[in-house]
Amino acid sequence: MKILLATNNQNKTEEIKAMINNLDIEIVSLKDIGDSDEVAETGTTFSENAYLKAKHFYDKYKIPVIADDSGLVVPSLGDRPGVNSARFAGTHGNDELNNQKLLSEMRDNPNRDAYFNCTVCYIDKEVYYFDGQLHGKIANDLFGSHGFGYDPLFILSDGKRLAEKPMQVKNQISHRAKAFKKWLEFMIEKRKNYE
Repeated sequence: MKILLATNNQNKTEEIKAMINNLDIEIVSLKDIGDSDEVAETGTTFSENAYLKAKHFYDKYKIPVIADDSGLVVPSLGDRPGVNSARFAGTHGNDELNNQKLLSEMRDNPNRDAYFNCTVCYIDKEVYYFDGQLHGKIANDLFGSHGFGYDPLFILSDGKRLAEKPMQVKNQISHRAKAFKKWLEFMIEKRKNYE
C-alpha cells in the first residue's frame, strides 16, 4: 500500500518510515515525487491545517494521504502560540525570535504549563484524525543544543529540557511520535479487519 506523506521535511519522512518498517506500507514524501506545492495553513486549529494539507494532495493524486500540523500551546497565553508557533514573532521559521518573544510574554507569568500538540489527518476515502501531546513547562531561559523550535525552553517532567534529549529519544517521546503511533495502531487494526 502506497501512502503519500504531505511534507518535504526529510527528518519527518525518515522518522515516519522508521516507524512503519515492519508493515506492508510504502511511505512516499512530496520530496520523493518532486512536488513543491505549498498549502496555505489558514485553519484556526491543528486539525484544520492538517486537513487542508491532506485534502489538497488527496485531491491531486487520488491516493491515501497523511499530513500533520503541530505547535506549542501555552494555556495561560490563551493557547498561543498554537497554530502560529512557527510564525509567532512574525517571521516564518526564526526559532531565536520566536523563543525571545515567548520568554518576553512569559516574564512575569507564574503559570508556566505548556504542551506540544500534533494532529495527524489521514485521508483514504474517509477522513481520520489522531492527536498526540507532550506536556511540560516553559523555562525562564534557553538551554540545550539538540532539537529545534521551542525545545530549549521546554522543561519535561524529568526536569530536563527537550533540547537536552538526543533526537532518537525525542522521536520516541514527542507529540508527533504519539500521534503517528495512534495512526499506526489504526492501520494495523484496519489491516486485521481485512484479513
